[in-house]
Amino acid sequence: MKNMRVNISINKVIRFLTLSDILMLSGWGLINPIFAVFVTDQIQGGNVEMAGLAITVFLLTKSLVQMPIAWLIDKKRGEIDDFWVMIIGSLIISLSAFLFIFANNIFHVLLIQVISGFGSALSYPSWLAIFTRHLDTHKEGFEWSLYFTATDLGGALVAGLGGVIANYLGFQPLFLLVGLLSFLGTAFLGVTYKDLGRKP
Repeated sequence: MKNMRVNISINKVIRFLTLSDILMLSGWGLINPIFAVFVTDQIQGGNVEMAGLAITVFLLTKSLVQMPIAWLIDKKRGEIDDFWVMIIGSLIISLSAFLFIFANNIFHVLLIQVISGFGSALSYPSWLAIFTRHLDTHKEGFEWSLYFTATDLGGALVAGLGGVIANYLGFQPLFLLVGLLSFLGTAFLGVTYKDLGRKP
């Protein structure tokens, strides 16, 4: 019977990377479903077309930058460079939430989307590299499934909450909450520093 026990213990790096993304993705999950409403109702010159363009600008920036970043972090041995690129990217993502508080025209929105896309291009390849290296042997499927289940549940819980906050308190307090959750998620990333490999 002892051999039939299921070991579900998860190493520290995987735990805190998952907790970090629960906070960050849940934070942005507050605004993502109603981002078009923010652009059309709160931004001078904003409309549905501009809301779509803003998403395009974010994805283009992220897509064009993340491949060179991934190549650079793979080229350098050890994980400390990955860690700092991940932290810097996460901080930029968090900062972009606060910048939206002060946005009042479509140029501001597009510029912030470029900044956010650049931060995402730094954060995602390095996060994925660290997460992949620290997956526990023979538990890779379980740990990836745990990550996606946890982040999806977090997103489900906040999907409607963002609309309620925006409706009763406005978009500025909502973006403030998004930024705070993102910064808290970045703080969880910092906990992994001592457990990272400095050599290949």
